[in-house]
Amino acid sequence: MPVLGLQMEGTTVFAPSLEGMKHVKSESGVILTKPFLQVCKHILPVLDKFGSAMSIVKSDIGGNITRLETKYASDPSKYEQLHAMVQVEVTSKSAKSSSSCTNGLLWLTRAMDFLVALFHNLVQHPDWQMPQVCSDAYRNTLKKRHGWLASSSFSVAMKLAPDRKKFMDIISGLGDINADIEKFCATFSPLLAENHKFLVSPSAQPRLLMLFVPHVF
Repeated sequence: MPVLGLQMEGTTVFAPSLEGMKHVKSESGVILTKPFLQVCKHILPVLDKFGSAMSIVKSDIGGNITRLETKYASDPSKYEQLHAMVQVEVTSKSAKSSSSCTNGLLWLTRAMDFLVALFHNLVQHPDWQMPQVCSDAYRNTLKKRHGWLASSSFSVAMKLAPDRKKFMDIISGLGDINADIEKFCATFSPLLAENHKFLVSPSAQPRLLMLFVPHVF
């Protein structure tokens, strides 16, 4: 598996994530904790290329990854399956805590929804400049979950988005960046949808009370 953050020769910056997604599910089709979190971590170097525009998002994603990794490390066998963390917290009635892994998984998934929408815009709208690419993705994903403060902070940050051409040149490497982005979005989106489906399932029913709570990064 590629070393985190390193771009292989002849590939784009998405190569590590694409390789990692091959290992996210078990033979029985269950999302595995460590591989899923590794894929999320492989996206962080992409956010670095945005500069300060994505510092808030990167910090939030990194914090939630760390929270879930810490729980996983406490008992790798028990938490081998990603959704096991939620099931344990629902049983112990701790899922609604703002510091719970359930909350961490929810917001990590939502942040990844935003990034998938952003990457999708890059391919589908080659005429859009970066502020529009980012703002449209935000409006269709995270904005409806954020309070006024978070939304205002995000709007300001998006104005700091880098030049589109320079950004695409940096992340392209020597590979086909559009093809890799499309593959990433097509492969990762179903995993995120599976998380959302689980979080509103009967086994995670208490999470419904948290779904519309405004979030502040």
